[in-house]
Amino acid sequence: MSDSVDPRVLGAFATHYGVLSRKQLLGLGVTPAEARRRVRNSDWIRVRHGVVTTAQIWAGLDEYVGRPLLLARATILQLRHGWVLSHDSAAHLLGLAILRPHGPQVHVTRPGFTNTWSKNGVTHHLASFDATQIVQIDGLASLDRARTAVDIARERGVRHGLVACDSALRMGIARDELEHAHAIMRRWPGVRAARTCVELGDAGAENPNESLARELVLEAGIGVPETQFPVRTREGVKWCDLRVGNHVIEADGRTKYQSTDEGGVASKPADAVAWDERKRERLVRDRRLGVTRLYWEDYWGARRADAITRLRADHADSVARFGSTLPETMAREAEAIRRASPRTTPPKGALPGVG
Repeated sequence: MSDSVDPRVLGAFATHYGVLSRKQLLGLGVTPAEARRRVRNSDWIRVRHGVVTTAQIWAGLDEYVGRPLLLARATILQLRHGWVLSHDSAAHLLGLAILRPHGPQVHVTRPGFTNTWSKNGVTHHLASFDATQIVQIDGLASLDRARTAVDIARERGVRHGLVACDSALRMGIARDELEHAHAIMRRWPGVRAARTCVELGDAGAENPNESLARELVLEAGIGVPETQFPVRTREGVKWCDLRVGNHVIEADGRTKYQSTDEGGVASKPADAVAWDERKRERLVRDRRLGVTRLYWEDYWGARRADAITRLRADHADSVARFGSTLPETMAREAEAIRRASPRTTPPKGALPGVG
């Protein structure tokens, strides 16, 4: 900052999750002239009319979750009692993995006859919900994970909704809770898409990439994919993302090739990771299973049709070579592996995909 700031003001930013309103600043002894000067000097950033954060706080937040959540906090400071976070804003608060929409907005909901309008970067929803669907986290009121996932499905369609519902199930939400959230939405816009996502949701999809791969497999019409299929090889058990019959589908993302310093999960150089992947694929193929690899780019635009064509051809080749049904011995083996060492993976955060 250009000059010293009362440390109590900086402490207030920290204890109020990064944002302070004009009223709060005045209560801390900050004059309107000082506040304007700090915004003008870029020490503080005006995130909503009458609400600021510090440049340091803003710079430390990512564009996919951190900054949108800060904007949601700033919005709630200005609203009358009764509004709660919902949709994307609730997902960010609750840790749900979602696809980033075109033109991100802050979303808030309060009880009322179903209606929606947007103004100044905020989408306001009127909709029915009950008190049991409200949770309090870090000083913010929000609709819960089940309702949020179903709302996103209803608002944005199957692709976004499937990612959100998979994430909710992965985080421990029971399908009954999704059913309950959906039940109140009779005759609401988008309710059929929400119904589809509740039915198709699968906790075995470990991240949005795998959710999108499941959707693509279903669209290809080759069968209903089973998630997290274990294959015993001569070098140990290898878990495959999806399986249909004697064909497995791997959803590859860049994070597995990026180091932790770059935001990925790789503990070795990218070329070593790629080489390990090739060896792993060979081991899986040695068990008489075909393999298709899907990439994030395969889910969008013209590449989607190409990916579906490739997947159908790969699957047909596996059927011709190995049959259409998984051998009973391999099915029993997989079930035994699951019982002995169930696959558990911590929830992943939101990804920067745009549907």
